[in-house]
Amino acid sequence: MAKVGLFFDTQTGKTADIAEQIQSALGGDSVVELNDINDVELDKLSEYECLIVGSPTWNVGELPDGWGGVVDDLSGLELAGKKIAYFGVGDQIGYADNFLDAMGILEKELAEAGAETVVNWSTDGYEFEASEAQRGDVFVGLGLDEDNQPEKTEERIAAWSEQVKTAFSL
Repeated sequence: MAKVGLFFDTQTGKTADIAEQIQSALGGDSVVELNDINDVELDKLSEYECLIVGSPTWNVGELPDGWGGVVDDLSGLELAGKKIAYFGVGDQIGYADNFLDAMGILEKELAEAGAETVVNWSTDGYEFEASEAQRGDVFVGLGLDEDNQPEKTEERIAAWSEQVKTAFSL
């Protein structure tokens, strides 16, 4: 089994595409196993040494259906000792008041379950008003905007993935 479990939800397919890019950047399917949260049981998160959690922010600061259906159960998981890296997909211009909120909501719930958040990401280079994912001058994970900054995605994933490799000892 892969060392890292990457759990994601997707509405339009963009987050699934990003998950595949991250899997490739971290060494392929022998290192990272992709799990669509709509297709797995929640307790599968406990099967991995390290986790990556990804989500788009849907509508006005909401979780997509898959994460929304399990969010109340996340804090009840036993994830003490697990390291989690996050990524979020959002629209910083069209939804400037809740850019990447889903990532912040998930991080809060999983931290309550004992997970350790690793690999924050600088807010530099983004234009937004507010975000549940923001902690000071960083996001709790990698922020991507496929609507307004798709040309930065590949470079951001590459830099973030190097940090994840270090944090996860890959």
